[in-house]
Amino acid sequence: MKEMMNAMDRCGWASVPGCVDVADALRLRNECQIAYDGGGFRKAGVGRGAALVVREDLRGDEIMWLETDGESVEQGMYLARLELLRLALNERFFLGLFDFEGHFAVYGEGAFYKPHLDRHAGTNERIITAILYLNENWQPGDGGELKLWTSPEARDGAFQLIEPRMGTLVCFLAGNFWHEVMPAVKARLSITGWFRQRG
Repeated sequence: MKEMMNAMDRCGWASVPGCVDVADALRLRNECQIAYDGGGFRKAGVGRGAALVVREDLRGDEIMWLETDGESVEQGMYLARLELLRLALNERFFLGLFDFEGHFAVYGEGAFYKPHLDRHAGTNERIITAILYLNENWQPGDGGELKLWTSPEARDGAFQLIEPRMGTLVCFLAGNFWHEVMPAVKARLSITGWFRQRG
């Protein structure tokens, strides 16, 4: 937690390998895979509300939202860990974060997500993005890296290429950092979500 807080303070983003241990991450991966194989996912869209549309030229992942009531044991453990992170972020940065919304995401072979910000235009609820990677034995060449431009509000120049390795947790300011998901060569699994302020 200290490593995450210090990096967020210094840079506005953080990537912490092994933040979730392999056994817990594997249980989440298995839950994700079973739900995906059982048809529990849908194609992700862009926009929100009535303006939500599927644009496979912009993003190709499929998602399933996390349950807020009656979640599985695995999800409950992860959400409890995120609650500790929410409290730590509020204590350190006075952000007024009050909840978390998130989904499993599966990028099939060839799927990508073009450069974007995670805060919808005209809104201010999403403050911190949190991504947990669930890819067992990920190797260079498997694709699906997160390309994160490291200067706030810039979508060119210096960037960090973050490997989507099992148990790595990435956090960044949702409205400040442009990012994209590079094309997946093999299936790429994650839990992506956002700590929110009240609208």
